[in-house]
This record gives sequence, C-alpha cells and structure tokens, in this order.
Amino acid sequence: MKKFDVQGVDLHTTRETAFSYIADPMHLPQWTNAFASVTGRRAVMRTPNGEIEIDLMVRLSEEQGTVDWFMTFPDGSVATAFSRVVELDPEHCAYTFVLTPPPVPLEQLEGTLKEQSRILAEELQNLKRILERHG
Repeated sequence: MKKFDVQGVDLHTTRETAFSYIADPMHLPQWTNAFASVTGRRAVMRTPNGEIEIDLMVRLSEEQGTVDWFMTFPDGSVATAFSRVVELDPEHCAYTFVLTPPPVPLEQLEGTLKEQSRILAEELQNLKRILERHG
C-alpha cells in the first residue's frame, strides 16, 4: 500500500517569488482547497466532516527552499506536509510537494491518500495559475 505521494509543478516565475508566496500561510486559502482561513498559528480546515480549527506551524528555510507544515488537530493528531522550491533557471522554478499519510485509521489510508493526491494535483495547477499571473 502506498503511504505517500510526491508531485511537482514547473513554475514560470522566480524561485524567490514562488518561495515568498508559498511560505506565507495566509496564502493557503487562495491556492488550496483544505484551508478555509488562516490567522496567525490557527487555521480552519475543510474536512469531509465539516470545518475544524487546528494549530498550524510552518517551518521554512529560504536558503534550502523548504516549506513544511505541521497541523495539529483538536484530538492531538498531527498531519504533515513537506515541500521545496528549486530554481531551474533565473525565470523558472520547480515546486515539489510530499503528501504524507493523513491522521486516519489504517483501513482508510489508501482511499484517503488517493483522494488527497487528486486534490493536490488540482491545487498545484491553481498555484501555477496564481504565480504565473502575478509573478
């Protein structure tokens, strides 16, 4: 059973522009389906069972191009997402995203990860449209 998914997108914008946008958690609701809102270290996530308030911690390294998210749910479970922006040339970069297992029971993991992978592909295309329009 697959326990992760890695996807990426080529962005026609500078690494600095992409990193700055992606690293700002306030932008998450603009390019992802999962986040309804972000305020400081709190976020409202959309789930199949409705919206839920979580703690959101972002760890980033501009030097390495990494943006990692740690989402703590009310029950104490933690979901993670790891990503990286890499310069391809002065006007292009690649953005890769590692989708890790969500905090669901093992018997639900494969179906949930498959659905999240499909959603991630759409979100990366949305991010591409945003950054290439405004970059």
